[in-house]
Amino acid sequence: MSMQHPNYSDCVASLRSSLSYLESSVDTLGNGVQDFPRITSLLKTVRHYELIPQPTLAAAEASLRDEIGPFIALLLDRSEKNLERQARRIETLKARAELNAGRLSHYGHHSERHETKRDKKASAAGKGKQLDGEAALRAKVVRQRKEALQYSVERLEMEVAQKERELRKRLDRA
Repeated sequence: MSMQHPNYSDCVASLRSSLSYLESSVDTLGNGVQDFPRITSLLKTVRHYELIPQPTLAAAEASLRDEIGPFIALLLDRSEKNLERQARRIETLKARAELNAGRLSHYGHHSERHETKRDKKASAAGKGKQLDGEAALRAKVVRQRKEALQYSVERLEMEVAQKERELRKRLDRA
């Protein structure tokens, strides 16, 4: 019987050793699992996009194209018309600038001629009869009307020239 006793003691020692390993494993497992709720939120998979079939994608693109296409064409047409209008406005402003430059140069030469004529008239008037106040005022008004009409004629001539240039450009495009 004494033989069995050492066997039982070895079994008990082995069982106690296994139990201590098991307790150590449970403690380690407990420490590892205690942070489990946070880890599950970290490891949760998130779907960022969904795969859709090609025919569905093509149908959506066609629908979008059909819906937006007319508006894009309308906006492009408007922008082209605005560009043409701005180009015509620029041409008109250039023509006006040329007209005004011509008028200024013409006015400078014209006023020099008038001054010489006026000087001659003044010397002739000094010799002869001077205009009275009312006649001088009428002469001044007539002179101003004449200059205004000359200005209008020049402006109309420049506008005609501008229209002719625009017409030539349109004919060249066509």
